[in-house]
Amino acid sequence: MTKETIETLVNSYFTNMAAMNAEAWAENFAEDGVIYDPVGKPPSNVQSDYQKFFGLLSMIFAQLELTPNNIFIVDNGAAVKWTMQGVGKNGNQGVAEGISIFEINENGKIKQVSSYWDDAAMMTQIKGE
Repeated sequence: MTKETIETLVNSYFTNMAAMNAEAWAENFAEDGVIYDPVGKPPSNVQSDYQKFFGLLSMIFAQLELTPNNIFIVDNGAAVKWTMQGVGKNGNQGVAEGISIFEINENGKIKQVSSYWDDAAMMTQIKGE
């Protein structure tokens, strides 16, 4: 698999998440794809849980921007340093940074994403606490 193919897949993941385009986001994943978001929480099976995941996002955020700042690709994997900026439904703003590790299968689909970031700090900003 080429670096360009992996970079396109990773960018699609971030673009579709920011656009809250659940179906297009889920299409990036293998049937058995899982996501740890953040690492330390139980994994989610993307294909069975993505509508619930995006339902929660849309309840919290009026606007979401995700920027993959740096993408490091090796073999069929990538590590991505990213920044997220969000505006809550209440008008409060939040900013978070993190690193996500992507594992890509031989068919060019994401089999696992492990994201390292402080989701609690982001929610504190959005809630205005």
